[in-house]
Amino acid sequence: MRYIALLTATRPHTPPPPELMEAIMKLGEDATNSGALVDQAGLSPSAFAARVGVAGGELTVTDGPFAEAKEVISYAVYDVRDKAEAVEWTSRFMRVHRDLWPGWEGESQVLKVMGPEDFAPPA
Repeated sequence: MRYIALLTATRPHTPPPPELMEAIMKLGEDATNSGALVDQAGLSPSAFAARVGVAGGELTVTDGPFAEAKEVISYAVYDVRDKAEAVEWTSRFMRVHRDLWPGWEGESQVLKVMGPEDFAPPA
């Protein structure tokens, strides 16, 4: 099963500590070597984004930046046995932020990516 973890945080005014970046690289290597990590990347600020919506039968496009204090700043896609394993990898990622970047705050959403198992005929 695939899960995507979306990291939301306030963009800090200081760069991440080098120790944090090293820990993130090591964690990514561990997740890749285990076969769990499919893809990951940082995301640009919302100034480079757009929202496309439909309301009242009309299509709208709104260019960023958006007013939210927190932005989605990165993602990771995991191919794992279950939600608990996706949550464990995401928790490890959040733990290194907590431990190595004092004062940093954020949260990750862990969402299941729909797959063939979600459309299997009932047994």
